[in-house]
Amino acid sequence: MNLKVNSRLIAASELGLSEGFSFADLLGSNSSAFIYEHQGLIGWGEALRLEASGPDRVLDLDQSWSDLVASADIEDSVNLPGSGLVSFGSIAFSAQSKTCSVLVIPKVVIGKLNESLWITTINISEEDGLALIDLESSFSSAYFEPGQISLEQYKLNVDKALTAINSGVIEKVVLARDLKATVSKDFNINPALKKLESKFDTCYIYSVTGLFGASPELLVKVYHSEVSARVLAGTAGRGTDPGVDQAIGTALIESTKNRAEHKFAIDSLVSELEEFCVEINVDAQPFSMALPNLWHLASDVKAVLNSESSSLQIVSALHPSAAVAGTPRDKALAVIDEIENVDRGRYAGPVGWLGADGDGVWAIALRGAQLTKETLTAFAGCGIVAGSEAQAELEEAILKFKPIVDALS
Repeated sequence: MNLKVNSRLIAASELGLSEGFSFADLLGSNSSAFIYEHQGLIGWGEALRLEASGPDRVLDLDQSWSDLVASADIEDSVNLPGSGLVSFGSIAFSAQSKTCSVLVIPKVVIGKLNESLWITTINISEEDGLALIDLESSFSSAYFEPGQISLEQYKLNVDKALTAINSGVIEKVVLARDLKATVSKDFNINPALKKLESKFDTCYIYSVTGLFGASPELLVKVYHSEVSARVLAGTAGRGTDPGVDQAIGTALIESTKNRAEHKFAIDSLVSELEEFCVEINVDAQPFSMALPNLWHLASDVKAVLNSESSSLQIVSALHPSAAVAGTPRDKALAVIDEIENVDRGRYAGPVGWLGADGDGVWAIALRGAQLTKETLTAFAGCGIVAGSEAQAELEEAILKFKPIVDALS
């Protein structure tokens, strides 16, 4: 299929936005979004969808995208990250998942970077594209109940994981549990997405084919050979008193258990990046990153590409990271399959956007839910290492559900 693509700068007034608008005001009835710090990309309609499954799903999508770009007619007077031909992607966590991995190419995309605002149309006139943009939406709440993995089952699962860790099979494994809610056929996720965007503006707000949420974790960003990532591993709840809260953040940095979990994730990322990058630099010490409801132990990683690799090729190498799978990776994935026995779908998989030049930004699909027909499914997981306690891990998982549960309440 040959795509005809046009990008140009646009004024907010042409979109029906008033002076002093928020980019999230565009979240009415859309199909895709990826927003960070009140800027990013929002798409409507669907010009084309690429799908793949199995162990090579990411590289298969990368090849399909490359073939599509080669035949596309692209006019881009904006020339900014996210302008021109762009797709929104979401990758299944497991190679065995029954859920397809996707790249969605919308009919119209609005992008914002700093003070620049642009419109991209794909196989549609600008007039028809603007007609797809609906700023109105009405909020509907959702009531979550335990899914396939109950509270008690989750604690049993943690104990099983600790047995595997203590026997030396693995060093770390990330176990998840799920919640489910029944909603109406016409349920609109965008009001909840707006709430997430306003409260978690330092997170990556994502929405791709029904998967939506606010992820605190950047898997990888590639722009003009510059590569960056942020690793989160190690968690603590926020305190209500400022002094106590700060003490919790400090204690997280000093926690032997959390530092060990964090090191697994860092070592895993750096090991995989070495194939593609030079000048890999990691923060000398992790820092405590504050979200509205959690502290996370975090480290930033920066590197330079040593070849013409696309962001999806790097995603293929990095996923699943130790932060969402465990260490060693293959053995940890086997333990997850054995203990959970649940298809995670695209939870904890890469989610983000991909440009025509292969650059892109990919977060990890956390703190969210998947809308499938009339069912919402939310997952939350915790890293289990030596010294973990089942009840504490359950309480951490409950904290990680809070953003999406509150956004839909």
